[in-house]
Amino acid sequence: MSLRVAVQMDPLERINIGGDSTFAIMLKAQELDYVLFWYAPEDLSYAEGRLWTMGYPVMVQRVAGDHYSFGEPRILDLGRDVDVVLMRQDPPFDLGYITGTHLLERIQSETLVVNDPASVRNAPEKLWVLDFPQFMPPTAITRSLGLARKFLAEHGEIVMKPLHGFAGGSVFRIGQDGRNLASLMEVFNRTYREPHVLQKFLPEIADGDKRIVLVDGEVAGAINRLPGEGEIRSNLAVGGKAAKADLTPSEEEICAILGPELRRRGLIFVGIDVIGGKWLTEINVTSPTGIVAIDSFNGTDTPALIWQAIDRRLHERGN
Repeated sequence: MSLRVAVQMDPLERINIGGDSTFAIMLKAQELDYVLFWYAPEDLSYAEGRLWTMGYPVMVQRVAGDHYSFGEPRILDLGRDVDVVLMRQDPPFDLGYITGTHLLERIQSETLVVNDPASVRNAPEKLWVLDFPQFMPPTAITRSLGLARKFLAEHGEIVMKPLHGFAGGSVFRIGQDGRNLASLMEVFNRTYREPHVLQKFLPEIADGDKRIVLVDGEVAGAINRLPGEGEIRSNLAVGGKAAKADLTPSEEEICAILGPELRRRGLIFVGIDVIGGKWLTEINVTSPTGIVAIDSFNGTDTPALIWQAIDRRLHERGN
């Protein structure tokens, strides 16, 4: 029987098919003759002891403007009607996202959810990285202006960003004079209830921010993301450019230490960010990206590796 896969993601009409990782994974699933359904995360419902959603059978193709088509929608029991749920919606990692992980956790005994929803919930991308301080640049998590001033005085130049930000949004560089630090803390404190991330500014960012993708704990490949003109942000979503990259010995060490923990937690598709060949800044577990660029540079097939890892997990479960 063909594998039945439900993809929980944002609207398909919004994606960039040239670089979207979820779209690439769906194309590979279709190539493998898997049955695909699409549904929106806000359509999850729990009733009568079961988790339901309105799912749309979907076909995808790499044709701009005509890249997907839906069949007639049907009500899916996600514990009985599918074999795999791919949780691939973009952040923000807010209460809606967290609630979705709690609901999906209820079907884990019946359906494989990728990435594991409890592990996603318990590994916020800029917090879980604190478990690996030996690889991190100096970092503070705070809402305190006093601590922010002390941190700036110690490190000269710093970067300030939202704790649950994504795609390079709202990342600021603050110089030694501290100009605008108080104003930024005021804006951040009004905008976000949680504390914020302060990190020592790393001049090496001018040479790029490396995205390394791990599939079931093993390195699948990497790209170097170069900042655009006048930018410190290298995210592709804000104009960064991708370049072919290999791993440094320090990056290999980081991956060797992270790999077993990723496997243990059921985090099959993960992207980590490293600056200067040695500074680990994020562990992305919600909806990591970068595989299309990696595969274009290396001639690899990361979606196939992801499906092979999922298939192994299903066999381990006896599915």
